[in-house]
Amino acid sequence: MYNFIYDIPTRILFGTGQLNNLYKEKFPGKKALISISSGQSIKKYGYLKRLEEQLEKAEIEYVLFDKVRPNPTAQNVMDGAKLAKENCCDFVISLGGGSVMDCGKCIALMMTNDGDLWDYSLSKQGGKKIPQNPAAPNICITTSAGTGSEVNAAAIISRDDLEEKTLFLRPSMYPTISIVDSDLMLSVPPKYTAYQGMDAFFHASETMMNKNVHPMAEMFALKAIELIAKYLPIVYKDGSNREARSYVALANTLACYYVMSTSAHNMEHVMSGFHPALAHGAGLIMISPAYYNFFIENGIGEERFVKMAKAMGVENPASGKDFLNALNKLIADVGCDDVKMSQAGITKEELKKYPAKVFEVLGGDITADLVTFSEQDYLKIFENAYC
Repeated sequence: MYNFIYDIPTRILFGTGQLNNLYKEKFPGKKALISISSGQSIKKYGYLKRLEEQLEKAEIEYVLFDKVRPNPTAQNVMDGAKLAKENCCDFVISLGGGSVMDCGKCIALMMTNDGDLWDYSLSKQGGKKIPQNPAAPNICITTSAGTGSEVNAAAIISRDDLEEKTLFLRPSMYPTISIVDSDLMLSVPPKYTAYQGMDAFFHASETMMNKNVHPMAEMFALKAIELIAKYLPIVYKDGSNREARSYVALANTLACYYVMSTSAHNMEHVMSGFHPALAHGAGLIMISPAYYNFFIENGIGEERFVKMAKAMGVENPASGKDFLNALNKLIADVGCDDVKMSQAGITKEELKKYPAKVFEVLGGDITADLVTFSEQDYLKIFENAYC
């Protein structure tokens, strides 16, 4: 029998229109720091105004921090924490995608702890200190269906000057409340709908390929794979399809209910650590087929691949090749079969720097792969993925 712990202390409001019910909730503080991206979409589409109306209805004060960039940085975190402290905020509300939610969790951590965020990083050049205090409470309102950050205690943050991108994980960083309202995703353009949906897919497929996977995690992962394979191509072609949006949003949340990432995520974090403008989902699309093909060519994990192929709608799958063919078809069906490393500015010569970094980056679990990869194995996968 399998032993596992399942503990997600987050209250989740799922469904269309759920943002309108936020004011009814019991808030974890009296004054919020609202954290949003440095872009304009959250303001342009009225999402920020709707949130402000909910807070005013609940008599909650707030201050706006609108400086979070894609692939958020330690400096973003420290700037947000400084603003929160200066204005006596006692909790954080993150309104946006994975970058915003990750940044918000770490802002909450640094609102209650001294020093710099990288003092608490476990990366090669991090300070490796243990935070003395739990993070301030945080609420996540996701506007994307990709990262699952609304249901976990993890955050990925970059430090550009050190060329590091790493994981921060503290139980106190779990959101107290999360809203998954697919109406907030209707404005996501097709390209990013695809990137985000494939990110969710790879959370689930990596869980299936994790050597520690168990029935609870597998249950969530296979359902997420099924829903994404069925509904992501629909919503890619018709972003206004509310039913498809809702199912992809559900798949994203399910995929991270018990996410068990492998070194494939580390590999992508190395890529976007060198190229911060690279969307995480796009990077995973670039690397994952070659990553999975490594297992398939070596006859590893066949039963797991067959289960995933079946979840994707393949009739009578018999081998890992059936999964890989279905994956490549899905990538093509969402317009991403032309996503290439070279387009992101990655050079073939640069790939030689990547394998050593895979062991330094914290984002997936390099000990959880079905085989132990060497630097040469990682280089081979990067090179096979390159085009």
